[in-house]
Amino acid sequence: MSSPVSRRHMAKDLSFSQLAWGAWRLRDSTDIKNVGDILALIHACLDAGITTFDHADIYGGYGCETYFGEALAKAPELRKRMEIVTKCDVALVKDARPDNRINHYNTSKAHILASVEDSLRNLTTDSIDMLLIHRPDPLMIADEVADAFNTLRQSGKVRHFGVSNFTPSQFNLLQSRLDSPLASNQVECSVLELAPIFDGTFDQMQQKRIHPMIWSPLGGARLFNAQNDVTADRLRPVLERMRDKYNLPGIAEVAIAWLLRLPCQPVPVLGTMKTHRIIDATTSCGVQFDRQDWFEILVAAQGHPVP
Repeated sequence: MSSPVSRRHMAKDLSFSQLAWGAWRLRDSTDIKNVGDILALIHACLDAGITTFDHADIYGGYGCETYFGEALAKAPELRKRMEIVTKCDVALVKDARPDNRINHYNTSKAHILASVEDSLRNLTTDSIDMLLIHRPDPLMIADEVADAFNTLRQSGKVRHFGVSNFTPSQFNLLQSRLDSPLASNQVECSVLELAPIFDGTFDQMQQKRIHPMIWSPLGGARLFNAQNDVTADRLRPVLERMRDKYNLPGIAEVAIAWLLRLPCQPVPVLGTMKTHRIIDATTSCGVQFDRQDWFEILVAAQGHPVP
């Protein structure tokens, strides 16, 4: 049976799966006890049509890339079946980075190049499909970042570049210094976090025909665990009705399908470590969301009718 997960054209010679899987919680999950569990999770994603894997150097206290890479080292043939995204520039005070005295950002050329070398080694791969600048850096010199990108592209170590959590003006600044287009902007969005829909972020993505990536598409599980959360409590019955109407496994799939209805055609990043939830999430890709149903969820999220 074919997967309902379609493909997103991200850049020349690069496509992502309509849903991605994110490694943020990989080191902290009680569902992942060893490398074998990671391999099982990778296979579950690939079998479900999810081929895009989202990392960052800092995830798991600088440990998630290595954990994932240990799994790939045991099954290197899987690398050809996936796209790897990772991020750099956030610098945390961690045992793995003893020189860091304070959490900060670093978009210097030296830091970007060193971060990529670390990621390549940790992930046991020769190249990264897309490198993202993780957070906007107030001290970013756009020309220096462009120089780093050019060096990495020419060496074949990174195929394409993007950003994460950038405003449209920050995106435009960096793009103005580059010879090739940025391929994505990964931002937070969900039924509980609507800002990119209205602040120009997704307008810019649609204008440039770029598919944004979305982190925390379920609002950090607030929909399921919230207590005395007015917005989540208001949303939950509406999502439950839509779950039944569209014959979906749960409200999580409704929330993801709602995001997939956006005209910028985003790539939500799933954070689950449970294989059955990965399979369930793919059902959201087959939903043809009615316009008025979409607005009913928006109204519940905002707490007031549209003007």
